[in-house]
Amino acid sequence: MTMKLRLTNADDIEQLVRMRWDFTNEYSHKKFEEDAYEEFALECRAFMQDALDSDKWFIWVAEQEGLILSHIYIELIDKVPRPGRKTNPFIYMTNVYTLPEHRGKRIGAQLLKKIEEWARANHYEFIIVWPSEWSVEFYERNGYKLCKEPMELMLD
Repeated sequence: MTMKLRLTNADDIEQLVRMRWDFTNEYSHKKFEEDAYEEFALECRAFMQDALDSDKWFIWVAEQEGLILSHIYIELIDKVPRPGRKTNPFIYMTNVYTLPEHRGKRIGAQLLKKIEEWARANHYEFIIVWPSEWSVEFYERNGYKLCKEPMELMLD
């Protein structure tokens, strides 16, 4: 059984929608009932299709025999140009998730490495991720460094 690390396609949308639902229910304080799934799925499918059609979103998956085992969402963020240097986008990484039964097998680490290679080949400036408390060690094992917390203004 060969695992493929690849960019997603439209055939993956239903799996990705379900994984997003499961990810949220696994890590959120609030659990969502299954009867709310279809309303969520409509919005999420639309997001996924827009992401696939854009040149700003890239969804990487680890797939084995048609089953997505893990995924990482990438958004390219453009920077305001500065004099004296070429301005390249940076990467915002989010929604990093591996199916529970496939954790501990270095699948996420392999995806991170693939994304790093892709980012270097495309000359993106850096990768940023806001880890949860429980994921900090995962990122540190894969070469990421903690940086100062950003400031935020909550608007709701």
